[in-house]
Amino acid sequence: MSRTVVAVYGAAALLTAAGLGSTLWRGVTEPRDALAFGVLITVGELARWGALPGEREPAPLGAAGALAYALLGANGGQPTSHGALQTVAVAVAAALAGSVPHIARGSGPALDHMVRRVLTVGFAAVCFQPLYNSGGFGDLTRQGPYYAALLLLLLALTALCDAVLAALMARARTHHPFGPLLREELRALLGIGSAVCATGAVIALGVAVAGLWALPVFCVPLLLTHLSFRRYAAVRTTYGQTIASLARATEIAGYTPPGHARRVAELSRAVGRELGLSGPDLTVLEYAALMHDIGQLSLVDPVPEGATALLPVAEQRRIALLGGAVVRQTGVPAAVAVVVERQADPYREQPLPARIVRAVNAYDDLTGEGAGEGAGASGALSALERLRLGTAHDYQPEVVESLARVLSRGGLTSGGAG
Repeated sequence: MSRTVVAVYGAAALLTAAGLGSTLWRGVTEPRDALAFGVLITVGELARWGALPGEREPAPLGAAGALAYALLGANGGQPTSHGALQTVAVAVAAALAGSVPHIARGSGPALDHMVRRVLTVGFAAVCFQPLYNSGGFGDLTRQGPYYAALLLLLLALTALCDAVLAALMARARTHHPFGPLLREELRALLGIGSAVCATGAVIALGVAVAGLWALPVFCVPLLLTHLSFRRYAAVRTTYGQTIASLARATEIAGYTPPGHARRVAELSRAVGRELGLSGPDLTVLEYAALMHDIGQLSLVDPVPEGATALLPVAEQRRIALLGGAVVRQTGVPAAVAVVVERQADPYREQPLPARIVRAVNAYDDLTGEGAGEGAGASGALSALERLRLGTAHDYQPEVVESLARVLSRGGLTSGGAG
């Protein structure tokens, strides 16, 4: 475990211990408020059932409830005084209570997610509670548009804090560049993340005016938004699975070795991250890498071991153009077809995704199942050397060096490519 991850985990543990210890020692301030928000967070965690793999915020109701409690300054017009440490204690206890059924089923929340929740809620509470309770914001911020603007500003800072934490932890685990990871996290905030932040602010404002009865009323829009995002995510997952199935057609027909498309797609995605791609650009790269050999289905005789990198350039281009024509008929975005069509062009004429697919495909052709006695670490080094020798015309030097860095972190073996 890297120092960054240890530091983040340690900070979350210390904050949790301080919150629980302080609350147990002093007792719960305003227990009705703590119970109501605790129940909301617990219900939000229980609603995690059926969370989709890779879903960025699988418990949005719990996250919104925790943020609202951190930014709660009044209840029905009466000032509150629960403080930052009690906020952390209630959020942690409620989240753990709601996670018990999931843990019993072996599908508990990821530890990284829980750690980020503790730190972001603590950040929001520390920024808001002491200054609000001491009157540090002044009378103007206790009412009207100034108060709402203050909450929105704090929520934006909290969302930025969460994105930075997520990018730091991803950087520590994957060694990908921090900038693209942060951009991807910020882009993800435009989805369910923005709905969580908005709902947290609305709940805090609603409870300040109408009391705890505002909690169930203002949760309904977030639940509906979550369902819509879940449905959209499910459609995208099915779409990706369909593309993966189409990519396997060349393997089933015996034109490419088993697992070739998957290995090229996974390694291309890693190289793309290394080169700064994120979000939709990574998706286009992954889809193109999965379908890069689909043009081989038009061949009468299969290429030995599917190794198109060893064919004459004219034949490579013909297969690439045929593949692009097939991809255009599948309804896949046109950007994917462009990458497939241009993967055999000189690299100076290619878009970056095509440069990546070409280099990674060549590497897998040279080190995959059909590489014979060249397989293994020595075969991987030999393949990289051949790619470097082709950087004058066929392969972009930066792509080859990024590929080498990715492989060095995962082991210079053909298996590491996948």
